[in-house]
Amino acid sequence: MLIDTYGRVATDLRVSLTDRCNLRCTYCMPEEGLQWLAKPDLLSDDEIVRLVRIAVTTLGVTEVRFTGGEPLLRPGLVSIVQRCAELAPRPRMSLTTNGIGLKRTAAALKAAGLDRVNVSLDTLRPEVFKTLTRRDRHHDVLAGLEAARDAGLTPVKVNTVLMPGLNDDEAPDLLAWAVEHGYELRFIEQMPLDAQHGWKRDGMITAGDILASLRTRFDLTPEDDGERGSAPAERWTVDGGPHRVGVIASVTRPFCRACDRTRLTADGQVRTCLFAREETDLRGALRSEAPDEEIARIWKQAMWGKKAGSGLDDPSFLQPDRPMSAIGG
Repeated sequence: MLIDTYGRVATDLRVSLTDRCNLRCTYCMPEEGLQWLAKPDLLSDDEIVRLVRIAVTTLGVTEVRFTGGEPLLRPGLVSIVQRCAELAPRPRMSLTTNGIGLKRTAAALKAAGLDRVNVSLDTLRPEVFKTLTRRDRHHDVLAGLEAARDAGLTPVKVNTVLMPGLNDDEAPDLLAWAVEHGYELRFIEQMPLDAQHGWKRDGMITAGDILASLRTRFDLTPEDDGERGSAPAERWTVDGGPHRVGVIASVTRPFCRACDRTRLTADGQVRTCLFAREETDLRGALRSEAPDEEIARIWKQAMWGKKAGSGLDDPSFLQPDRPMSAIGG
């Protein structure tokens, strides 16, 4: 198993399939984009499936989340999902996406074995969407959400980041919309993972701000203490249920003590934390024809060195050199 010195066991694997994205969200990357990884540096489909197989059959991973960048830009995505669904034991599989390509791929992904999706959508206003993402694709995201729901990729979770002066007044409207359409809304505090390193703690919308805004219109009941487990989102029942809303407060309410995640970057590096500045290379071992046992050993050694927390509250904290698009969400 993947255990660290604090007794935490990693059973949730996040796999970045590409660093590329077809949006340019202001809290993630500059308008001109980034210098993408060269194709030879990316893991091949076979290499990804092999690492997932080692994680599932040898290291105790039970959940796999495919991320990016934008994972729907990966040409072999459906095949990767299908091959991972054939593993024994079969992992639960999900996908984090901006939703733009989901209308044409949702049914195929469901047929391949994907269980559900998380779709990023920060606003109900097309003009604000264009400002935030620098792309006029709001209608495509809405269509992708509907396609995911219709295909049975449920529960469909919607991830929202609120930004001061842009969409910070939309929390109640977004929740009302999510309840109406049967989506589970999760607000995420803006994190220091932007390529520009422009994040400022005193400028972010906090979990407290979000909850205060929601309570102007809704009655929120916190879930029982035992229900959350290692999930990153604190959740509340909306107006007595059955709908729920979540808040992922990585900055103001860190949940490092219960973390059960391990991460693979698109170029085959193990990351023990989103905010880590260190990585461990698995791609080199793969390409030097190391046996599965050696790859598992390297992975376990990396996880053994996982730090107690993210370090966000440490005055000496430094953002990771690589942005979110390269790390994987």
